[in-house]
Amino acid sequence: QVQLVESGGGLVQAGGSLRLSCAASGRTYTMGWFRQAPGREREFVGAAVMRWSGNTYYTDSVKSRFTISRDNAKNTVYLQMNSLKPEDTAVYYCAAALTGAGPDARYEYWGQGTQVTVSS
Repeated sequence: QVQLVESGGGLVQAGGSLRLSCAASGRTYTMGWFRQAPGREREFVGAAVMRWSGNTYYTDSVKSRFTISRDNAKNTVYLQMNSLKPEDTAVYYCAAALTGAGPDARYEYWGQGTQVTVSS
């Protein structure tokens, strides 16, 4: 069983930045970020393969604004969010998979979620 602990999030004005962190209690293969806005389905944001030079993946709406980085030794993944927009407002969830990569990985473990609110 892998436990995920998220941190970061909060309230920021449009154009601002936030950084989310997610620490896993054990080794995983892929760690990803999802988000869910009120009244909308949960959507994939990005993911990273937790290996040296592992690939990273992003949904189109966040490319060039969000960056995923990782500390493999700490089993931790980060989501740096820049140029935030009001439409980025959502609860952001960290997820971990033992197999697969990117949006199609088999995400078995989930964090508790952290609220990100972007004001206009």
